Amino acid sequence: MSERKSDPGRDDSERAFFGRRKGHKLRQHQAELIDHLLPHLALDINGEAPVDARAIFAPAADDVRLEIGFGGGEHLAAEAQNFPTTGFIGCEPYVNGMAKILAQIEAANIGNIRLFAGDAAELLAWLPKGALSRIDLIHPDPWPKRRHWKRRFVQDRTIAAMARVLKPGGEFRFVCDIDDYCAWTLSHLARSQDFVWLAERADDFRQPWPGYTMTRYGRKAAREGRKAAYLRFRRK
Repeated sequence: MSERKSDPGRDDSERAFFGRRKGHKLRQHQAELIDHLLPHLALDINGEAPVDARAIFAPAADDVRLEIGFGGGEHLAAEAQNFPTTGFIGCEPYVNGMAKILAQIEAANIGNIRLFAGDAAELLAWLPKGALSRIDLIHPDPWPKRRHWKRRFVQDRTIAAMARVLKPGGEFRFVCDIDDYCAWTLSHLARSQDFVWLAERADDFRQPWPGYTMTRYGRKAAREGRKAAYLRFRRK
C-alpha cells in the first residue's frame, strides 16, 4: 500500500483528520487482508489524480461518494451493496477499522469500494474538483476538550475543501450524538457560502434519512440514551 505520510512539522491545528493507526493486535486473517487485499484497493495519492474520479473504479462508476472515518465499516459496506453502480471511497487511518472493512469486502465480494488509510484533508486535496456526489461523516471523534476542538474534522478549511470536491447539488451528511459537536457543525456550515442546511422541520434532523444503516456505535449510543442528530447539507 502506498500512503502519503503526514508532515510531522505541521501544527495540530493544520491537521484535518486524526485517528490511532494501531489498536488491538490483528488476527492472522486480518493481517493477511491488510497485506494482500488492501494493496489492490488502496488509493495512491502520491500519483496524479484522475481527471474523472469515476475512473478510479472498474468498471467506471456512475458517481463517487466518500465516507470519512468509517470505523467498523458497517455503513460503508451496506451503502456499497445497496448502490452497486456508485463508487465508494472509504478513508480510515485506524488499522483495525481497515481490517474490518476488508473482511466485509471479501465476504460479500464487494467490488465498488476503494480505500485510503491516511489524512482525509490530503485525500480531498488530491481529488479533482466536483468529483463527489456525497460525503458522509458518521459519529466522528468529537474531541470534547476545548483545547482539542481544533482537531475536529469540521473546520472552515475542511468545509471549503469539501465544497471544492462536491458537485453542485451534492451533499455533506453528518451524524453525531454529541450536542456540542452538532452545534459546532451547524455554526460552521451556516457561515459557509457554499452549503445550505436541508432541514425544514425537527424530524428532518432527529430521524435518520431513509435507508440509513445504523452503525454499531450508533446502536450503542441509543442503548445508552444518547440521541443522534442527522444533518444534511447541500452544495449550492
